[in-house]
Amino acid sequence: MNVIASRFPAVRNPLTEIDLCGWIGQAAPGDILEYHRGFLALDTMPQGTRLAERERAELARVARRAWWAAERGLIHLVQRRHRSDDYSYLAIARPKPKQASVSLSTLLLAEVA
Repeated sequence: MNVIASRFPAVRNPLTEIDLCGWIGQAAPGDILEYHRGFLALDTMPQGTRLAERERAELARVARRAWWAAERGLIHLVQRRHRSDDYSYLAIARPKPKQASVSLSTLLLAEVA
């Protein structure tokens, strides 16, 4: 079954942290987003990336936010290997918790405080 490949959009412009948060807040369970294509561990390091500093810093923020959302049960994080040093980093939306009606913006504000 190759349904997943057609369910996530290819990232043409680098995804921002705001874009990721917006997607998490609106995504239906099972929706898939490719938030990076490349080698995340190298692409977020200043000495290992081929990205401009601004893009590298934004990618690092996106990766941290994706990890944050996964720790809170909002998304699953998955990798798909295409070839050596070339991966798709996917966020898969999880069902929203029924016991709490806390919005993503409330969680984000709590983190800032």
